[in-house]
Amino acid sequence: MSRQNTEDGVLLFAFTCGHITLPMGFFLAGEPGKVKVPACCYLIDHPKGLAIFDTGFSPRFTGMTEGLGKIVDMPDGHNIADRLRELGVDPERIEWVINSHLHLDHAGGNALLPNATILVQQGEYEFGMGGEDGAYHTVDFDTGQPFRQVSGEHDLFGDGTVVLFPTAGHTPGHQSVRVTTSDGQAVLAGDCCNMRRSLDDMHLPDHAWSLDACRGSLETLAVLRQKGARIFYGHDPEFWAGIPQSKSLKIYMVAD
Repeated sequence: MSRQNTEDGVLLFAFTCGHITLPMGFFLAGEPGKVKVPACCYLIDHPKGLAIFDTGFSPRFTGMTEGLGKIVDMPDGHNIADRLRELGVDPERIEWVINSHLHLDHAGGNALLPNATILVQQGEYEFGMGGEDGAYHTVDFDTGQPFRQVSGEHDLFGDGTVVLFPTAGHTPGHQSVRVTTSDGQAVLAGDCCNMRRSLDDMHLPDHAWSLDACRGSLETLAVLRQKGARIFYGHDPEFWAGIPQSKSLKIYMVAD
């Protein structure tokens, strides 16, 4: 992939980098059964540089059959570096990794982008490094790259096209990103909005760092959607079945 010119504006590409099978209640409280969901990642191609939002699972899970390997499906060639190479992008060109949060299905591929600076909310960094929550595995996210801790909204390129904003609830420092392209605005929700039904019905998960904060973040997304933004739900397999991967996304074609 090569950018033709800066007039192309911001380009957005989507990938899945592994799957995990969890109880449905983990995403929608009270729902029975289990569901296999994707770990979703994005390349943001801005005229001033390349950024990745979330990096999926680590390739350390490839072929693993014990422990977490029983619920994580990480085929060979599905890690973020290989996904980028499929698109013709050298992983070493990535300047920024925006982690929605530091759980293993969102920061597991950080090490594969060796020249990137990791952008994370300060509260998330402090909580993840604190060792209080077993869902954080420093082997996945504390891999030598520099961290840039931000607090609140952060305009990555200074032109309003890629804006990080807090969406706490799932974790104390969860963040999402507003990406404005030439044909619309996308909101990369991460785990503040797992499923379309999470937002349509204000249906919370069965547990979180703060369910009250979860609801507040969903209300923020509801306002953005009402104003015309397209929400990219964090783990919705039906939604993701309709998202073309490794192709420049046309935001206006994504279903509300």
